[in-house]
Amino acid sequence: MIRRIDLRGRQLSRAELLGVLPRPEVGVDQALSTVTPILADVRTRGAAALRDLAERLDGVRPEHLRVPAAALTEALDGLDPAVRAGLEEAIRRVRTVHAAQVPAGHSTTLAEGAVVRQRWIPVQRVGLYVPGGRAVYPSSVIMNVVAAQEAGVPGLAVASPPQKDSGGLPHPTILAACALLGVDEVYGVGGAQAVAMFAYGAQGSEPQDGAELCEPVDVVTGPGNVYVAAAKRLVHGVVGIDAEAGPTEIAVLADDTADPGHVALDLISQAEHDPMAASVLVTPSVELAGAVEARLSDFVGSTKHSERVSQALGGPQSAVVLVDDLDHGLAVVDAYGAEHLEIQARGAAELAERVRSAGAIFVGPWAPVSLGDYMAGSNHVLPTGGSAHFSSGLGVHAFLRSVQVVEYTRDALEVVADRIVAVAQDEDLPAHGEAVRGRFR
Repeated sequence: MIRRIDLRGRQLSRAELLGVLPRPEVGVDQALSTVTPILADVRTRGAAALRDLAERLDGVRPEHLRVPAAALTEALDGLDPAVRAGLEEAIRRVRTVHAAQVPAGHSTTLAEGAVVRQRWIPVQRVGLYVPGGRAVYPSSVIMNVVAAQEAGVPGLAVASPPQKDSGGLPHPTILAACALLGVDEVYGVGGAQAVAMFAYGAQGSEPQDGAELCEPVDVVTGPGNVYVAAAKRLVHGVVGIDAEAGPTEIAVLADDTADPGHVALDLISQAEHDPMAASVLVTPSVELAGAVEARLSDFVGSTKHSERVSQALGGPQSAVVLVDDLDHGLAVVDAYGAEHLEIQARGAAELAERVRSAGAIFVGPWAPVSLGDYMAGSNHVLPTGGSAHFSSGLGVHAFLRSVQVVEYTRDALEVVADRIVAVAQDEDLPAHGEAVRGRFR
Protein backbone atom coordinates (compact mmCIF):
# COMPACT_ATOMS: atom_id res chain seq x y z
CA MET A 1 0.00 0.00 0.00
CA ILE A 2 2.85 2.39 0.84
CA ARG A 3 6.44 1.88 -0.20
CA ARG A 4 9.55 1.94 1.98
CA ILE A 5 12.73 3.93 1.44
CA ASP A 6 15.64 2.71 3.58
CA LEU A 7 18.19 5.45 4.25
CA ARG A 8 19.89 3.71 7.17
CA GLY A 9 23.67 3.74 6.98
CA ARG A 10 23.67 6.07 3.96
CA GLN A 11 25.50 9.38 4.13
CA LEU A 12 23.80 11.38 1.40
CA SER A 13 24.48 14.93 0.28
CA ARG A 14 21.55 17.33 0.24
CA ALA A 15 21.24 16.93 -3.53
CA GLU A 16 21.26 13.13 -3.23
CA LEU A 17 18.71 13.25 -0.42
CA LEU A 18 16.38 15.47 -2.46
CA GLY A 19 16.69 12.96 -5.29
CA VAL A 20 15.50 9.97 -3.26
CA LEU A 21 12.76 11.54 -1.14
CA PRO A 22 9.16 10.98 -2.31
CA ARG A 23 7.63 13.58 -4.62
CA PRO A 24 4.64 13.50 -6.99
CA GLU A 25 5.22 12.63 -10.65
CA VAL A 26 3.27 15.67 -11.81
CA GLY A 27 4.63 18.88 -10.33
CA VAL A 28 4.19 22.56 -10.97
CA ASP A 29 6.72 22.54 -13.83
CA GLN A 30 4.72 19.93 -15.73
CA ALA A 31 1.45 21.80 -15.18
CA LEU A 32 2.68 25.10 -16.64
CA SER A 33 1.99 24.11 -20.25
CA THR A 34 -1.64 23.30 -19.40
CA VAL A 35 -2.18 26.49 -17.44
CA THR A 36 -0.52 29.03 -19.77
CA PRO A 37 -3.28 29.04 -22.43
CA ILE A 38 -5.96 29.27 -19.71
CA LEU A 39 -4.39 32.46 -18.35
CA ALA A 40 -4.11 33.92 -21.84
CA ASP A 41 -7.74 33.10 -22.64
CA VAL A 42 -9.09 34.75 -19.49
CA ARG A 43 -6.88 37.78 -19.99
CA THR A 44 -8.19 38.23 -23.52
CA ARG A 45 -11.87 37.25 -23.27
CA GLY A 46 -12.72 37.82 -19.62
CA ALA A 47 -16.09 36.51 -18.46
CA ALA A 48 -16.78 34.72 -21.75
CA ALA A 49 -13.65 32.61 -21.24
CA LEU A 50 -14.58 31.97 -17.60
CA ARG A 51 -17.96 30.56 -18.61
CA ASP A 52 -16.45 28.39 -21.34
CA LEU A 53 -13.81 27.05 -18.97
CA ALA A 54 -16.39 26.33 -16.25
CA GLU A 55 -18.47 24.38 -18.74
CA ARG A 56 -15.43 22.38 -19.89
CA LEU A 57 -13.69 21.83 -16.55
CA ASP A 58 -16.48 22.02 -13.94
CA GLY A 59 -19.38 20.64 -15.93
CA VAL A 60 -21.62 23.67 -15.48
CA ARG A 61 -22.05 27.00 -17.28
CA PRO A 62 -22.75 29.64 -14.61
CA GLU A 63 -25.38 32.27 -15.25
CA HIS A 64 -23.96 34.41 -12.44
CA LEU A 65 -20.18 34.39 -12.15
CA ARG A 66 -20.43 36.87 -9.29
CA VAL A 67 -22.65 35.42 -6.59
CA PRO A 68 -25.83 37.48 -6.01
CA ALA A 69 -26.19 38.96 -2.52
CA ALA A 70 -29.44 37.04 -1.99
CA ALA A 71 -27.63 33.73 -2.47
CA LEU A 72 -25.14 34.61 0.28
CA THR A 73 -27.95 35.46 2.69
CA GLU A 74 -29.87 32.31 1.80
CA ALA A 75 -26.79 30.14 2.34
CA LEU A 76 -26.17 31.57 5.80
CA ASP A 77 -29.84 31.21 6.78
CA GLY A 78 -29.73 27.55 5.73
CA LEU A 79 -26.46 26.66 7.46
CA ASP A 80 -26.60 23.76 9.92
CA PRO A 81 -26.43 25.27 13.45
CA ALA A 82 -23.68 22.86 14.54
CA VAL A 83 -21.57 23.75 11.51
CA ARG A 84 -22.19 27.44 12.12
CA ALA A 85 -21.04 27.09 15.72
CA GLY A 86 -17.89 25.32 14.57
CA LEU A 87 -17.12 27.97 11.97
CA GLU A 88 -17.72 30.77 14.47
CA GLU A 89 -15.32 29.18 16.95
CA ALA A 90 -12.71 28.71 14.23
CA ILE A 91 -13.11 32.38 13.23
CA ARG A 92 -12.62 33.47 16.84
CA ARG A 93 -9.45 31.44 17.31
CA VAL A 94 -7.92 32.32 13.95
CA ARG A 95 -8.71 36.00 14.45
CA THR A 96 -7.05 35.99 17.89
CA VAL A 97 -3.84 34.47 16.54
CA HIS A 98 -3.68 36.69 13.47
CA ALA A 99 -4.43 39.91 15.35
CA ALA A 100 -1.28 39.21 17.36
CA GLN A 101 0.78 38.92 14.15
CA VAL A 102 0.31 42.53 13.05
CA PRO A 103 3.74 44.19 13.34
CA ALA A 104 4.16 47.54 15.04
CA GLY A 105 5.70 50.44 13.17
CA HIS A 106 8.83 51.94 14.65
CA SER A 107 10.95 55.08 14.47
CA THR A 108 14.77 55.25 14.62
CA THR A 109 16.58 58.48 15.44
CA LEU A 110 20.12 58.31 14.04
CA ALA A 111 21.14 61.80 15.11
CA GLU A 112 19.40 65.04 15.96
CA GLY A 113 17.01 65.77 13.10
CA ALA A 114 17.75 62.45 11.35
CA VAL A 115 14.81 60.06 11.61
CA VAL A 116 13.80 56.94 9.68
CA ARG A 117 10.35 55.52 10.38
CA GLN A 118 8.95 52.21 9.23
CA ARG A 119 5.25 51.89 8.44
CA TRP A 120 3.29 48.76 7.63
CA ILE A 121 0.65 49.41 4.98
CA PRO A 122 -1.92 46.84 3.80
CA VAL A 123 -2.42 46.20 0.12
CA GLN A 124 -5.64 47.65 -1.24
CA ARG A 125 -7.26 44.60 -2.83
CA VAL A 126 -6.76 40.84 -2.56
CA GLY A 127 -8.11 37.79 -4.35
CA LEU A 128 -8.65 34.82 -2.05
CA TYR A 129 -8.95 31.36 -3.62
CA VAL A 130 -10.90 28.57 -1.93
CA PRO A 131 -10.73 25.10 -3.52
CA GLY A 132 -13.90 23.13 -3.98
CA GLY A 133 -13.43 20.04 -6.09
CA ARG A 134 -13.45 16.80 -4.12
CA ALA A 135 -14.26 18.47 -0.81
CA VAL A 136 -15.82 21.64 0.62
CA TYR A 137 -13.48 24.03 2.43
CA PRO A 138 -15.25 26.72 4.46
CA SER A 139 -12.19 26.51 6.71
CA SER A 140 -10.09 27.88 3.84
CA VAL A 141 -12.48 30.83 3.56
CA ILE A 142 -11.75 31.58 7.21
CA MET A 143 -7.97 31.22 6.86
CA ASN A 144 -7.78 33.56 3.86
CA VAL A 145 -10.33 36.15 4.86
CA VAL A 146 -9.42 36.56 8.53
CA ALA A 147 -5.71 37.03 7.76
CA ALA A 148 -6.54 39.74 5.20
CA GLN A 149 -9.05 41.42 7.48
CA GLU A 150 -6.64 41.53 10.42
CA ALA A 151 -4.00 43.04 8.11
CA GLY A 152 -6.48 45.84 7.34
CA VAL A 153 -7.08 45.08 3.65
CA PRO A 154 -10.07 47.18 2.48
CA GLY A 155 -10.99 45.15 -0.62
CA LEU A 156 -11.54 41.38 -0.48
CA ALA A 157 -12.80 39.07 -3.23
CA VAL A 158 -13.27 35.29 -2.86
CA ALA A 159 -13.41 32.74 -5.69
CA SER A 160 -14.39 29.09 -5.43
CA PRO A 161 -15.34 26.59 -8.17
CA PRO A 162 -18.92 26.57 -9.49
CA GLN A 163 -20.90 23.49 -8.50
CA LYS A 164 -23.34 21.73 -10.79
CA ASP A 165 -25.60 20.90 -7.83
CA SER A 166 -25.66 24.58 -6.81
CA GLY A 167 -26.70 25.96 -10.18
CA GLY A 168 -23.22 27.17 -11.04
CA LEU A 169 -22.59 28.90 -7.71
CA PRO A 170 -19.98 27.75 -5.17
CA HIS A 171 -21.05 25.28 -2.50
CA PRO A 172 -23.59 26.80 -0.06
CA THR A 173 -21.30 26.28 2.94
CA ILE A 174 -18.60 28.33 1.19
CA LEU A 175 -21.15 31.08 0.63
CA ALA A 176 -22.32 30.88 4.23
CA ALA A 177 -18.75 31.23 5.51
CA CYS A 178 -18.28 34.32 3.32
CA ALA A 179 -21.49 35.79 4.71
CA LEU A 180 -20.39 35.07 8.29
CA LEU A 181 -17.21 37.05 7.61
CA GLY A 182 -18.97 39.94 5.88
CA VAL A 183 -17.52 39.24 2.42
CA ASP A 184 -19.97 40.12 -0.37
CA GLU A 185 -17.71 39.91 -3.44
CA VAL A 186 -17.72 36.19 -4.21
CA TYR A 187 -17.22 34.46 -7.57
CA GLY A 188 -18.12 31.01 -8.83
CA VAL A 189 -14.80 30.58 -10.63
CA GLY A 190 -12.33 27.78 -10.02
CA GLY A 191 -8.82 26.64 -10.75
CA ALA A 192 -6.21 28.47 -12.77
CA GLN A 193 -8.91 30.62 -14.35
CA ALA A 194 -9.73 32.16 -10.96
CA VAL A 195 -6.08 33.11 -10.49
CA ALA A 196 -6.11 34.69 -13.96
CA MET A 197 -9.29 36.64 -13.20
CA PHE A 198 -7.76 38.03 -10.03
CA ALA A 199 -4.43 38.90 -11.63
CA TYR A 200 -5.69 40.51 -14.84
CA GLY A 201 -9.29 41.40 -14.06
CA ALA A 202 -12.12 40.30 -16.33
CA GLN A 203 -14.52 42.27 -18.47
CA GLY A 204 -18.17 41.20 -18.48
CA SER A 205 -19.77 39.25 -21.28
CA GLU A 206 -23.42 39.14 -20.11
CA PRO A 207 -25.66 41.96 -18.83
CA GLN A 208 -25.57 40.60 -15.27
CA ASP A 209 -21.75 40.87 -15.27
CA GLY A 210 -21.63 44.62 -15.82
CA ALA A 211 -18.89 46.17 -17.95
CA GLU A 212 -16.21 44.89 -15.55
CA LEU A 213 -16.96 41.60 -13.87
CA CYS A 214 -13.89 41.72 -11.62
CA GLU A 215 -11.21 44.35 -11.05
CA PRO A 216 -7.56 43.22 -10.76
CA VAL A 217 -6.14 42.60 -7.29
CA ASP A 218 -2.75 43.24 -5.70
CA VAL A 219 -2.24 39.83 -4.04
CA VAL A 220 -3.61 36.33 -4.69
CA THR A 221 -3.63 33.79 -1.87
CA GLY A 222 -5.13 30.42 -1.09
CA PRO A 223 -4.52 26.69 -1.50
CA GLY A 224 -5.38 24.62 -4.54
CA ASN A 225 -4.25 21.80 -6.79
CA VAL A 226 -1.10 21.72 -8.87
CA TYR A 227 -2.75 23.81 -11.61
CA VAL A 228 -3.63 26.58 -9.18
CA ALA A 229 -0.04 26.51 -7.95
CA ALA A 230 1.23 26.72 -11.54
CA ALA A 231 -1.06 29.66 -12.27
CA LYS A 232 0.20 31.49 -9.19
CA ARG A 233 3.78 30.97 -10.33
CA LEU A 234 2.97 32.43 -13.76
CA VAL A 235 1.23 35.55 -12.45
CA HIS A 236 3.77 36.23 -9.71
CA GLY A 237 5.20 39.62 -10.52
CA VAL A 238 1.92 40.86 -11.96
CA VAL A 239 0.51 40.29 -8.46
CA GLY A 240 1.95 39.08 -5.21
CA ILE A 241 1.24 35.52 -4.05
CA ASP A 242 1.44 33.79 -0.70
CA ALA A 243 3.11 30.55 -1.81
CA GLU A 244 2.68 27.78 -4.35
CA ALA A 245 0.20 25.77 -2.31
CA GLY A 246 -0.35 22.65 -4.39
CA PRO A 247 -1.51 19.15 -3.33
CA THR A 248 -1.30 18.69 0.42
CA GLU A 249 1.43 16.76 2.23
CA ILE A 250 2.23 15.49 5.70
CA ALA A 251 5.49 14.22 7.14
CA VAL A 252 5.52 12.50 10.52
CA LEU A 253 8.81 12.20 12.39
CA ALA A 254 8.23 9.46 14.95
CA ASP A 255 10.09 7.03 17.17
CA ASP A 256 9.06 3.88 19.03
CA THR A 257 7.04 5.91 21.57
CA ALA A 258 4.50 6.94 18.92
CA ASP A 259 1.10 5.28 18.73
CA PRO A 260 1.00 3.54 15.32
CA GLY A 261 -2.76 3.96 15.13
CA HIS A 262 -2.48 7.71 15.59
CA VAL A 263 0.24 7.94 12.96
CA ALA A 264 -1.75 5.87 10.47
CA LEU A 265 -4.87 7.97 10.99
CA ASP A 266 -2.88 11.17 10.44
CA LEU A 267 -1.37 9.84 7.21
CA ILE A 268 -4.85 8.86 5.99
CA SER A 269 -6.32 12.24 6.95
CA GLN A 270 -4.07 13.99 4.46
CA ALA A 271 -4.35 11.29 1.82
CA GLU A 272 -8.13 11.76 1.64
CA HIS A 273 -7.68 15.24 0.16
CA ASP A 274 -6.41 14.18 -3.25
CA PRO A 275 -4.90 11.18 -5.08
CA MET A 276 -1.78 13.36 -5.41
CA ALA A 277 -1.61 14.10 -1.66
CA ALA A 278 1.65 13.03 0.00
CA SER A 279 1.88 11.08 3.26
CA VAL A 280 5.40 10.40 4.57
CA LEU A 281 6.53 8.69 7.78
CA VAL A 282 10.16 9.18 8.82
CA THR A 283 11.26 6.86 11.62
CA PRO A 284 14.29 5.05 13.04
CA SER A 285 11.96 2.31 14.36
CA VAL A 286 11.42 -0.66 12.06
CA GLU A 287 8.82 -1.91 14.53
CA LEU A 288 6.82 1.32 14.31
CA ALA A 289 7.06 1.27 10.53
CA GLY A 290 5.63 -2.22 10.38
CA ALA A 291 2.88 -1.42 12.88
CA VAL A 292 1.84 1.71 10.97
CA GLU A 293 1.74 -0.22 7.69
CA ALA A 294 -0.50 -2.81 9.37
CA ARG A 295 -2.83 -0.13 10.71
CA LEU A 296 -3.03 1.47 7.27
CA SER A 297 -4.18 -1.85 5.86
CA ASP A 298 -6.78 -2.09 8.62
CA PHE A 299 -8.09 1.47 8.35
CA VAL A 300 -8.05 2.37 4.66
CA GLY A 301 -10.82 -0.01 3.64
CA SER A 302 -13.24 1.48 6.15
CA THR A 303 -12.59 5.16 5.46
CA LYS A 304 -15.16 6.95 3.28
CA HIS A 305 -12.74 7.92 0.51
CA SER A 306 -10.80 4.66 0.50
CA GLU A 307 -10.08 4.64 -3.24
CA ARG A 308 -8.63 8.16 -3.15
CA VAL A 309 -6.63 7.36 0.00
CA SER A 310 -5.24 4.18 -1.53
CA GLN A 311 -4.10 6.07 -4.62
CA ALA A 312 -2.38 8.72 -2.52
CA LEU A 313 -0.65 6.27 -0.19
CA GLY A 314 0.42 4.07 -3.10
CA GLY A 315 1.72 6.95 -5.21
CA PRO A 316 5.35 8.00 -5.66
CA GLN A 317 4.74 10.98 -3.38
CA SER A 318 4.18 8.80 -0.28
CA ALA A 319 6.54 6.52 1.63
CA VAL A 320 7.81 5.17 4.93
CA VAL A 321 11.40 6.39 5.25
CA LEU A 322 13.72 4.47 7.59
CA VAL A 323 16.56 6.46 9.18
CA ASP A 324 19.37 5.72 11.64
CA ASP A 325 18.10 7.89 14.51
CA LEU A 326 16.10 11.05 15.22
CA ASP A 327 19.02 13.32 14.29
CA HIS A 328 19.14 11.61 10.89
CA GLY A 329 15.35 11.96 10.72
CA LEU A 330 15.60 15.69 11.36
CA ALA A 331 18.01 16.04 8.45
CA VAL A 332 15.59 14.13 6.23
CA VAL A 333 12.49 16.18 7.15
CA ASP A 334 14.47 19.41 6.79
CA ALA A 335 15.49 18.37 3.27
CA TYR A 336 11.88 17.39 2.52
CA GLY A 337 10.40 20.70 3.77
CA ALA A 338 6.91 19.40 4.49
CA GLU A 339 3.77 21.49 4.39
CA HIS A 340 2.71 19.83 7.67
CA LEU A 341 5.30 18.24 9.98
CA GLU A 342 4.17 16.22 12.97
CA ILE A 343 6.72 15.21 15.62
CA GLN A 344 5.64 12.24 17.69
CA ALA A 345 8.82 11.28 19.52
CA ARG A 346 10.74 11.69 22.76
CA GLY A 347 11.61 15.34 23.30
CA ALA A 348 9.19 16.47 20.60
CA ALA A 349 9.25 20.12 21.69
CA GLU A 350 13.06 20.25 21.62
CA LEU A 351 13.13 18.54 18.23
CA ALA A 352 10.59 21.06 16.90
CA GLU A 353 12.94 23.92 17.83
CA ARG A 354 15.63 22.37 15.64
CA VAL A 355 13.46 22.12 12.50
CA ARG A 356 14.49 24.58 9.77
CA SER A 357 12.05 23.81 6.93
CA ALA A 358 8.34 23.18 7.43
CA GLY A 359 5.12 25.03 6.71
CA ALA A 360 3.76 24.28 10.20
CA ILE A 361 5.02 22.02 13.00
CA PHE A 362 2.68 19.96 15.17
CA VAL A 363 4.28 18.95 18.45
CA GLY A 364 3.42 15.77 20.31
CA PRO A 365 0.62 13.20 20.10
CA TRP A 366 -2.22 15.63 20.87
CA ALA A 367 -1.58 18.16 18.10
CA PRO A 368 -2.65 16.42 14.87
CA VAL A 369 -2.71 18.26 11.57
CA SER A 370 -6.52 18.14 11.66
CA LEU A 371 -6.40 20.48 14.66
CA GLY A 372 -4.49 23.01 12.56
CA ASP A 373 -6.90 22.55 9.68
CA TYR A 374 -9.76 23.87 11.75
CA MET A 375 -9.40 24.99 15.35
CA ALA A 376 -5.78 25.55 16.43
CA GLY A 377 -5.91 29.23 15.47
CA SER A 378 -2.93 28.81 13.15
CA ASN A 379 -3.34 29.18 9.39
CA HIS A 380 -3.70 26.09 7.24
CA VAL A 381 -2.68 27.76 3.96
CA LEU A 382 0.91 26.52 3.84
CA PRO A 383 3.73 26.06 1.31
CA THR A 384 3.98 22.66 -0.40
CA GLY A 385 6.31 20.82 -2.74
CA GLY A 386 9.43 21.84 -0.83
CA SER A 387 8.67 25.56 -1.03
CA ALA A 388 8.73 25.66 2.78
CA HIS A 389 12.48 26.12 2.29
CA PHE A 390 11.82 29.71 1.25
CA SER A 391 8.11 30.46 1.83
CA SER A 392 5.95 30.94 4.90
CA GLY A 393 2.42 29.94 5.70
CA LEU A 394 -0.32 32.49 5.17
CA GLY A 395 -0.58 35.25 7.75
CA VAL A 396 -1.10 38.98 7.97
CA HIS A 397 2.39 39.50 6.54
CA ALA A 398 1.16 38.30 3.13
CA PHE A 399 -1.02 41.42 2.89
CA LEU A 400 1.33 44.04 4.34
CA ARG A 401 4.14 46.13 2.87
CA SER A 402 6.92 47.76 4.79
CA VAL A 403 7.44 51.40 3.80
CA GLN A 404 10.34 53.47 5.12
CA VAL A 405 9.71 57.16 5.76
CA VAL A 406 12.83 59.35 5.83
CA GLU A 407 12.77 62.73 7.63
CA TYR A 408 15.98 64.84 7.85
CA THR A 409 16.42 68.48 8.80
CA ARG A 410 18.84 70.83 7.02
CA ASP A 411 21.45 70.42 9.74
CA ALA A 412 21.13 66.63 9.76
CA LEU A 413 21.65 66.45 5.98
CA GLU A 414 24.61 68.81 6.15
CA VAL A 415 26.39 66.49 8.59
CA VAL A 416 26.57 63.70 6.00
CA ALA A 417 26.61 65.82 2.81
CA ASP A 418 30.35 65.49 2.12
CA ARG A 419 30.22 61.73 2.68
CA ILE A 420 27.30 61.37 0.24
CA VAL A 421 29.22 63.37 -2.38
CA ALA A 422 32.34 61.25 -1.91
CA VAL A 423 30.47 57.95 -2.38
CA ALA A 424 28.46 59.32 -5.33
CA GLN A 425 31.68 60.44 -7.07
CA ASP A 426 33.20 57.00 -6.49
CA GLU A 427 30.15 55.37 -8.11
CA ASP A 428 30.47 57.81 -11.06
CA LEU A 429 27.07 59.29 -10.29
CA PRO A 430 28.04 62.94 -9.76
CA ALA A 431 24.49 64.26 -10.13
CA HIS A 432 23.60 62.35 -6.98
CA GLY A 433 26.18 64.39 -5.10
CA GLU A 434 25.04 67.62 -6.72
CA ALA A 435 21.47 66.96 -5.54
CA VAL A 436 22.86 67.24 -2.01
CA ARG A 437 25.62 69.83 -2.47
CA GLY A 438 23.33 72.20 -4.39
CA ARG A 439 21.10 72.59 -1.35
CA PHE A 440 23.88 74.36 0.59
CA ARG A 441 25.09 76.89 -1.99
